Amino acid sequence: MNQWGSRLSTSYTEVRSWHRPLMIMVAAMSALVIVASVGLFVDGRELLRQSIWAKPLKFGVSFVMYGATLAWLIPKLHRARRTMWTVGTLFAVAGLLDVGFVAVQAARGTFSHFNAGTDTFNQIGQQIFATGVFGLFGASLIVAIMLLFQRIGDAALTWALRAGLGLAVLGMALASFITGWTSSAGPRTVQDAYGSPVPLVGGHGVGAPDGGGMPITNWSSTGGDLRVPHFIGLHSIQVFVLTVLVLAALAPRIGHLRHERTRAQLTGVVIVGYGALFAITAWQALRGQSLIHPDAATWSALAATAVLTALLAALAVTAAHRTELAHRTELARRAEAASRSELVRRGKAAHRNGLAPGETTTPAGSRETDPHLDAAITPARPSGSTPTRWG
Repeated sequence: MNQWGSRLSTSYTEVRSWHRPLMIMVAAMSALVIVASVGLFVDGRELLRQSIWAKPLKFGVSFVMYGATLAWLIPKLHRARRTMWTVGTLFAVAGLLDVGFVAVQAARGTFSHFNAGTDTFNQIGQQIFATGVFGLFGASLIVAIMLLFQRIGDAALTWALRAGLGLAVLGMALASFITGWTSSAGPRTVQDAYGSPVPLVGGHGVGAPDGGGMPITNWSSTGGDLRVPHFIGLHSIQVFVLTVLVLAALAPRIGHLRHERTRAQLTGVVIVGYGALFAITAWQALRGQSLIHPDAATWSALAATAVLTALLAALAVTAAHRTELAHRTELARRAEAASRSELVRRGKAAHRNGLAPGETTTPAGSRETDPHLDAAITPARPSGSTPTRWG
Protein backbone atom coordinates (compact mmCIF):
# COMPACT_ATOMS: atom_id res chain seq x y z
CA MET A 1 0.00 0.00 0.00
CA ASN A 2 2.85 2.38 0.85
CA GLN A 3 4.51 1.63 -2.50
CA TRP A 4 1.29 2.43 -4.39
CA GLY A 5 0.90 5.63 -2.43
CA SER A 6 4.47 6.62 -3.18
CA ARG A 7 3.99 5.93 -6.89
CA LEU A 8 0.78 7.91 -7.03
CA SER A 9 2.47 10.78 -5.23
CA THR A 10 5.37 10.71 -7.67
CA SER A 11 3.01 10.58 -10.65
CA TYR A 12 0.98 13.49 -9.34
CA THR A 13 4.13 15.54 -8.76
CA GLU A 14 5.34 14.80 -12.28
CA VAL A 15 2.00 15.75 -13.86
CA ARG A 16 2.05 19.03 -11.94
CA SER A 17 5.34 19.85 -13.66
CA TRP A 18 3.73 19.60 -17.10
CA HIS A 19 2.88 22.68 -19.15
CA ARG A 20 -0.01 24.21 -17.20
CA PRO A 21 -1.85 26.14 -19.98
CA LEU A 22 -1.88 22.99 -22.08
CA MET A 23 -3.20 20.97 -19.14
CA ILE A 24 -5.98 23.52 -18.71
CA MET A 25 -6.84 22.97 -22.36
CA VAL A 26 -6.75 19.20 -21.83
CA ALA A 27 -9.14 19.55 -18.87
CA ALA A 28 -11.53 21.64 -20.97
CA MET A 29 -11.39 19.10 -23.80
CA SER A 30 -12.07 16.29 -21.35
CA ALA A 31 -15.19 18.13 -20.18
CA LEU A 32 -16.24 18.54 -23.82
CA VAL A 33 -15.83 14.80 -24.37
CA ILE A 34 -18.24 14.14 -21.52
CA VAL A 35 -20.79 16.70 -22.73
CA ALA A 36 -20.59 15.48 -26.34
CA SER A 37 -20.91 11.85 -25.28
CA VAL A 38 -24.12 12.66 -23.42
CA GLY A 39 -25.31 14.73 -26.36
CA LEU A 40 -25.01 11.74 -28.69
CA PHE A 41 -27.78 10.01 -26.76
CA VAL A 42 -30.03 12.85 -25.60
CA ASP A 43 -29.90 15.17 -28.62
CA GLY A 44 -31.43 13.84 -31.82
CA ARG A 45 -30.33 16.66 -34.11
CA GLU A 46 -28.20 15.69 -37.11
CA LEU A 47 -25.94 17.24 -39.74
CA LEU A 48 -25.48 15.22 -42.92
CA ARG A 49 -27.03 12.16 -41.25
CA GLN A 50 -24.66 12.30 -38.30
CA SER A 51 -25.23 13.54 -34.75
CA ILE A 52 -24.29 17.17 -34.28
CA TRP A 53 -22.14 16.08 -31.31
CA ALA A 54 -20.03 13.58 -33.24
CA LYS A 55 -17.54 16.18 -34.45
CA PRO A 56 -17.06 17.88 -31.04
CA LEU A 57 -16.54 14.45 -29.51
CA LYS A 58 -13.84 13.50 -32.03
CA PHE A 59 -12.10 16.84 -31.70
CA GLY A 60 -12.21 16.64 -27.90
CA VAL A 61 -10.65 13.17 -27.78
CA SER A 62 -8.00 14.13 -30.32
CA PHE A 63 -6.98 17.29 -28.46
CA VAL A 64 -6.88 15.48 -25.11
CA MET A 65 -4.34 13.02 -26.53
CA TYR A 66 -2.27 15.51 -28.49
CA GLY A 67 -2.43 18.27 -25.86
CA ALA A 68 -1.37 15.96 -23.02
CA THR A 69 1.58 14.78 -25.12
CA LEU A 70 2.74 18.34 -25.73
CA ALA A 71 2.17 19.26 -22.07
CA TRP A 72 4.52 16.44 -21.03
CA LEU A 73 7.04 17.14 -23.79
CA ILE A 74 7.55 20.92 -23.65
CA PRO A 75 8.98 21.06 -20.07
CA LYS A 76 11.60 18.50 -21.15
CA LEU A 77 12.96 20.79 -23.86
CA HIS A 78 16.07 22.33 -22.29
CA ARG A 79 16.81 24.92 -24.93
CA ALA A 80 14.78 28.14 -25.32
CA ARG A 81 12.59 27.25 -22.36
CA ARG A 82 10.69 30.55 -22.33
CA THR A 83 10.07 30.43 -26.05
CA MET A 84 8.82 26.86 -25.82
CA TRP A 85 6.53 27.77 -22.91
CA THR A 86 5.09 30.58 -25.02
CA VAL A 87 4.65 28.26 -27.99
CA GLY A 88 2.80 25.77 -25.79
CA THR A 89 0.55 28.53 -24.48
CA LEU A 90 -0.16 29.63 -28.05
CA PHE A 91 -1.19 26.10 -28.95
CA ALA A 92 -3.47 25.90 -25.89
CA VAL A 93 -5.21 29.19 -26.70
CA ALA A 94 -5.60 28.27 -30.38
CA GLY A 95 -6.96 24.85 -29.44
CA LEU A 96 -9.53 26.31 -27.04
CA LEU A 97 -10.68 28.82 -29.69
CA ASP A 98 -10.90 26.30 -32.52
CA VAL A 99 -12.56 23.45 -30.69
CA GLY A 100 -14.70 25.92 -28.77
CA PHE A 101 -16.02 27.23 -32.08
CA VAL A 102 -16.70 23.65 -33.24
CA ALA A 103 -18.67 22.97 -30.05
CA VAL A 104 -20.65 26.22 -30.23
CA GLN A 105 -21.57 25.66 -33.87
CA ALA A 106 -22.68 22.13 -33.02
CA ALA A 107 -24.87 23.44 -30.21
CA ARG A 108 -26.36 25.92 -32.69
CA GLY A 109 -27.14 23.02 -35.00
CA THR A 110 -24.97 24.22 -37.87
CA PHE A 111 -21.58 23.58 -39.49
CA SER A 112 -18.21 24.76 -38.23
CA HIS A 113 -16.08 23.77 -41.22
CA PHE A 114 -16.49 25.29 -44.71
CA ASN A 115 -19.57 27.23 -43.60
CA ALA A 116 -20.03 30.23 -45.90
CA GLY A 117 -23.14 31.51 -44.12
CA THR A 118 -23.56 35.28 -44.00
CA ASP A 119 -24.71 35.65 -40.41
CA THR A 120 -22.41 37.80 -38.30
CA PHE A 121 -21.54 35.16 -35.71
CA ASN A 122 -20.47 32.65 -38.35
CA GLN A 123 -18.40 35.16 -40.31
CA ILE A 124 -16.48 36.31 -37.23
CA GLY A 125 -16.13 32.74 -36.03
CA GLN A 126 -14.73 31.58 -39.36
CA GLN A 127 -12.02 34.23 -39.22
CA ILE A 128 -11.05 33.20 -35.69
CA PHE A 129 -11.24 29.55 -36.70
CA ALA A 130 -8.86 30.04 -39.64
CA THR A 131 -6.42 31.99 -37.46
CA GLY A 132 -6.47 29.21 -34.87
CA VAL A 133 -5.60 26.61 -37.48
CA PHE A 134 -2.44 28.53 -38.37
CA GLY A 135 -1.64 28.84 -34.66
CA LEU A 136 -1.93 25.09 -34.10
CA PHE A 137 0.15 24.31 -37.16
CA GLY A 138 2.81 26.91 -36.37
CA ALA A 139 3.20 25.87 -32.74
CA SER A 140 3.58 22.21 -33.67
CA LEU A 141 6.10 23.07 -36.38
CA ILE A 142 8.25 25.10 -33.95
CA VAL A 143 8.29 22.30 -31.38
CA ALA A 144 9.16 19.78 -34.10
CA ILE A 145 12.08 21.92 -35.26
CA MET A 146 13.37 22.39 -31.70
CA LEU A 147 13.36 18.63 -31.21
CA LEU A 148 15.87 18.29 -34.03
CA PHE A 149 18.49 20.00 -31.86
CA GLN A 150 17.76 18.30 -28.55
CA ARG A 151 17.73 14.80 -27.18
CA ILE A 152 15.11 13.58 -24.74
CA GLY A 153 15.73 10.27 -23.04
CA ASP A 154 17.40 7.51 -25.03
CA ALA A 155 17.75 7.33 -28.81
CA ALA A 156 14.49 5.41 -29.27
CA LEU A 157 12.39 8.02 -27.46
CA THR A 158 14.16 10.93 -29.15
CA TRP A 159 13.49 9.60 -32.64
CA ALA A 160 9.94 8.62 -31.72
CA LEU A 161 9.20 12.21 -30.68
CA ARG A 162 10.91 13.74 -33.70
CA ALA A 163 9.19 11.50 -36.22
CA GLY A 164 5.85 11.72 -34.44
CA LEU A 165 5.74 15.51 -34.39
CA GLY A 166 7.02 15.63 -37.97
CA LEU A 167 4.19 13.43 -39.21
CA ALA A 168 1.71 15.39 -37.09
CA VAL A 169 2.75 18.62 -38.82
CA LEU A 170 2.43 16.95 -42.23
CA GLY A 171 -1.01 15.64 -41.28
CA MET A 172 -2.15 19.11 -40.23
CA ALA A 173 -0.85 20.63 -43.45
CA LEU A 174 -2.50 17.96 -45.55
CA ALA A 175 -5.95 18.43 -44.06
CA SER A 176 -5.83 22.18 -43.48
CA PHE A 177 -4.04 23.66 -46.46
CA ILE A 178 -4.31 21.14 -49.31
CA THR A 179 -8.06 20.79 -48.74
CA GLY A 180 -8.95 23.93 -50.65
CA TRP A 181 -6.88 22.89 -53.66
CA THR A 182 -8.04 19.29 -53.94
CA SER A 183 -11.69 19.34 -52.91
CA SER A 184 -13.98 18.78 -55.87
CA ALA A 185 -17.15 19.44 -53.94
CA GLY A 186 -17.36 23.11 -54.96
CA PRO A 187 -19.99 25.44 -53.55
CA ARG A 188 -23.09 23.58 -52.45
CA THR A 189 -26.07 24.11 -50.22
CA VAL A 190 -27.04 21.69 -47.47
CA GLN A 191 -29.45 21.78 -44.57
CA ASP A 192 -28.58 22.43 -40.95
CA ALA A 193 -30.12 20.57 -38.00
CA TYR A 194 -33.33 22.64 -38.33
CA GLY A 195 -33.73 22.25 -42.09
CA SER A 196 -32.46 25.73 -42.97
CA PRO A 197 -30.15 26.06 -46.00
CA VAL A 198 -26.42 26.52 -45.31
CA PRO A 199 -23.88 27.25 -48.08
CA LEU A 200 -20.67 25.20 -47.87
CA VAL A 201 -17.51 25.94 -49.83
CA GLY A 202 -14.79 23.26 -49.94
CA GLY A 203 -14.50 20.02 -48.03
CA HIS A 204 -12.18 17.19 -47.02
CA GLY A 205 -13.42 14.94 -49.80
CA VAL A 206 -11.63 14.35 -53.08
CA GLY A 207 -13.90 13.15 -55.88
CA ALA A 208 -16.96 13.06 -53.62
CA PRO A 209 -18.57 15.55 -51.20
CA ASP A 210 -18.35 15.15 -47.43
CA GLY A 211 -21.15 13.37 -45.63
CA GLY A 212 -22.74 9.92 -45.57
CA GLY A 213 -19.44 8.19 -44.81
CA MET A 214 -18.21 5.39 -42.59
CA PRO A 215 -19.61 4.90 -39.09
CA ILE A 216 -18.00 6.83 -36.22
CA THR A 217 -15.30 8.50 -38.35
CA ASN A 218 -17.65 9.65 -41.14
CA TRP A 219 -14.79 9.28 -43.60
CA SER A 220 -15.99 9.07 -47.17
CA SER A 221 -16.94 5.62 -48.42
CA THR A 222 -17.33 6.76 -52.05
CA GLY A 223 -14.24 8.92 -52.66
CA GLY A 224 -10.97 10.13 -51.25
CA ASP A 225 -10.90 11.75 -47.81
CA LEU A 226 -7.96 13.78 -46.49
CA ARG A 227 -9.11 13.25 -42.93
CA VAL A 228 -7.68 9.71 -43.08
CA PRO A 229 -3.98 10.67 -43.44
CA HIS A 230 -4.67 13.68 -41.19
CA PHE A 231 -5.73 11.34 -38.38
CA ILE A 232 -2.88 8.90 -38.99
CA GLY A 233 -0.27 11.68 -38.99
CA LEU A 234 -1.68 13.62 -36.06
CA HIS A 235 -1.60 10.67 -33.68
CA SER A 236 1.64 9.09 -34.87
CA ILE A 237 3.48 10.50 -31.87
CA GLN A 238 1.29 8.50 -29.50
CA VAL A 239 1.92 5.33 -31.52
CA PHE A 240 5.68 5.84 -31.52
CA VAL A 241 5.94 6.69 -27.82
CA LEU A 242 3.78 3.68 -26.98
CA THR A 243 6.17 1.53 -29.02
CA VAL A 244 9.10 2.85 -26.98
CA LEU A 245 7.29 2.14 -23.71
CA VAL A 246 6.41 -1.41 -24.75
CA LEU A 247 9.98 -2.19 -25.81
CA ALA A 248 11.31 -0.77 -22.54
CA ALA A 249 8.81 -2.85 -20.55
CA LEU A 250 9.85 -6.04 -22.37
CA ALA A 251 13.57 -5.36 -22.01
CA PRO A 252 13.98 -7.10 -18.60
CA ARG A 253 12.42 -10.28 -20.03
CA ILE A 254 13.94 -10.28 -23.52
CA GLY A 255 17.71 -10.06 -23.55
CA HIS A 256 17.96 -8.56 -27.04
CA LEU A 257 15.92 -5.53 -25.99
CA ARG A 258 18.25 -4.60 -23.14
CA HIS A 259 20.49 -2.78 -25.58
CA GLU A 260 19.49 0.79 -26.37
CA ARG A 261 20.64 0.43 -29.95
CA THR A 262 18.28 -2.49 -30.56
CA ARG A 263 15.28 -0.65 -29.14
CA ALA A 264 16.15 2.37 -31.28
CA GLN A 265 16.37 0.19 -34.40
CA LEU A 266 13.02 -1.48 -33.76
CA THR A 267 11.44 1.91 -33.07
CA GLY A 268 12.87 3.05 -36.39
CA VAL A 269 11.23 0.08 -38.11
CA VAL A 270 7.85 1.11 -36.69
CA ILE A 271 8.46 4.70 -37.80
CA VAL A 272 9.27 3.61 -41.35
CA GLY A 273 6.24 1.33 -41.60
CA TYR A 274 3.87 3.89 -40.08
CA GLY A 275 5.28 6.67 -42.24
CA ALA A 276 4.72 4.55 -45.33
CA LEU A 277 1.12 3.96 -44.23
CA PHE A 278 0.64 7.72 -43.90
CA ALA A 279 2.05 8.28 -47.39
CA ILE A 280 -0.10 5.53 -48.91
CA THR A 281 -3.34 6.81 -47.39
CA ALA A 282 -2.51 10.37 -48.49
CA TRP A 283 -1.77 9.13 -52.01
CA GLN A 284 -4.97 7.11 -51.98
CA ALA A 285 -7.07 10.07 -50.85
CA LEU A 286 -5.53 12.45 -53.38
CA ARG A 287 -6.48 10.00 -56.13
CA GLY A 288 -10.10 10.21 -55.03
CA GLN A 289 -10.15 6.67 -53.65
CA SER A 290 -11.99 5.65 -50.50
CA LEU A 291 -10.05 4.03 -47.68
CA ILE A 292 -12.30 0.95 -47.77
CA HIS A 293 -12.10 0.51 -51.56
CA PRO A 294 -8.38 0.23 -52.40
CA ASP A 295 -7.36 -0.63 -55.94
CA ALA A 296 -4.55 -2.91 -57.12
CA ALA A 297 -1.96 -0.13 -56.87
CA THR A 298 -2.89 0.61 -53.26
CA TRP A 299 -2.82 -3.09 -52.35
CA SER A 300 0.61 -3.42 -54.00
CA ALA A 301 1.96 -0.46 -52.03
CA LEU A 302 0.58 -1.90 -48.78
CA ALA A 303 2.10 -5.32 -49.55
CA ALA A 304 5.47 -3.76 -50.35
CA THR A 305 5.32 -1.81 -47.08
CA ALA A 306 4.52 -4.96 -45.12
CA VAL A 307 7.40 -6.87 -46.73
CA LEU A 308 9.85 -4.00 -46.20
CA THR A 309 8.82 -3.56 -42.57
CA ALA A 310 9.13 -7.29 -41.88
CA LEU A 311 12.55 -7.38 -43.55
CA LEU A 312 13.81 -4.41 -41.53
CA ALA A 313 12.46 -5.97 -38.33
CA ALA A 314 14.22 -9.25 -39.14
CA LEU A 315 17.49 -7.42 -39.79
CA ALA A 316 17.14 -5.54 -36.50
CA VAL A 317 16.50 -8.77 -34.58
CA THR A 318 19.44 -10.50 -36.32
CA ALA A 319 21.72 -7.60 -35.46
CA ALA A 320 20.48 -7.72 -31.87
CA HIS A 321 21.23 -11.46 -31.72
CA ARG A 322 24.76 -10.86 -32.97
CA THR A 323 25.23 -8.06 -30.47
CA GLU A 324 24.05 -10.33 -27.66
CA LEU A 325 26.42 -13.12 -28.73
CA ALA A 326 29.30 -10.67 -28.94
CA HIS A 327 28.42 -9.36 -25.50
CA ARG A 328 28.34 -12.85 -24.01
CA THR A 329 31.63 -13.75 -25.72
CA GLU A 330 33.24 -10.65 -24.30
CA LEU A 331 31.97 -11.47 -20.82
CA ALA A 332 33.34 -15.03 -21.11
CA ARG A 333 36.70 -13.71 -22.33
CA ARG A 334 36.91 -11.30 -19.41
CA ALA A 335 35.99 -14.06 -16.95
CA GLU A 336 38.67 -16.35 -18.41
CA ALA A 337 41.24 -13.56 -18.26
CA ALA A 338 40.33 -12.85 -14.65
CA SER A 339 40.67 -16.56 -13.80
CA ARG A 340 44.12 -16.75 -15.40
CA SER A 341 45.21 -13.62 -13.58
CA GLU A 342 44.08 -15.14 -10.29
CA LEU A 343 46.06 -18.34 -10.98
CA VAL A 344 49.17 -16.32 -11.80
CA ARG A 345 48.74 -14.30 -8.62
CA ARG A 346 48.43 -17.44 -6.52
CA GLY A 347 51.50 -18.94 -8.21
CA LYS A 348 53.59 -15.88 -7.44
CA ALA A 349 52.40 -15.92 -3.82
CA ALA A 350 53.31 -19.59 -3.49
CA HIS A 351 56.74 -18.97 -4.98
CA ARG A 352 57.42 -16.21 -2.47
CA ASN A 353 56.49 -18.59 0.38
CA GLY A 354 58.86 -21.31 -0.90
CA LEU A 355 56.13 -23.72 -1.88
CA ALA A 356 55.63 -25.62 -5.05
CA PRO A 357 52.91 -24.36 -7.31
CA GLY A 358 49.61 -25.73 -6.18
CA GLU A 359 50.91 -26.53 -2.67
CA THR A 360 49.08 -24.96 0.21
CA THR A 361 50.62 -23.61 3.41
CA THR A 362 49.75 -24.76 6.88
CA PRO A 363 48.44 -21.98 9.08
CA ALA A 364 50.89 -20.72 11.65
CA GLY A 365 50.58 -22.30 15.11
CA SER A 366 49.02 -25.51 13.86
CA ARG A 367 50.54 -28.92 12.99
CA GLU A 368 48.98 -32.05 11.66
CA THR A 369 49.66 -35.10 13.93
CA ASP A 370 51.91 -37.88 12.52
CA PRO A 371 52.24 -40.90 14.90
CA HIS A 372 55.50 -42.18 13.31
CA LEU A 373 57.08 -38.74 13.62
CA ASP A 374 55.98 -38.50 17.27
CA ALA A 375 57.51 -41.92 17.99
CA ALA A 376 60.80 -40.90 16.39
CA ILE A 377 61.25 -37.71 18.32
CA THR A 378 59.87 -38.85 21.74
CA PRO A 379 62.61 -40.42 24.02
CA ALA A 380 61.93 -43.97 25.16
CA ARG A 381 61.11 -44.37 28.85
CA PRO A 382 62.87 -47.23 30.82
CA SER A 383 60.74 -50.20 31.58
CA GLY A 384 59.05 -49.99 34.94
CA SER A 385 59.94 -46.40 35.46
CA THR A 386 57.39 -43.95 36.50
CA PRO A 387 57.12 -40.35 35.59
CA THR A 388 58.91 -37.97 37.83
CA ARG A 389 56.59 -35.97 39.98
CA TRP A 390 57.57 -32.45 40.90
CA GLY A 391 56.57 -30.57 43.88
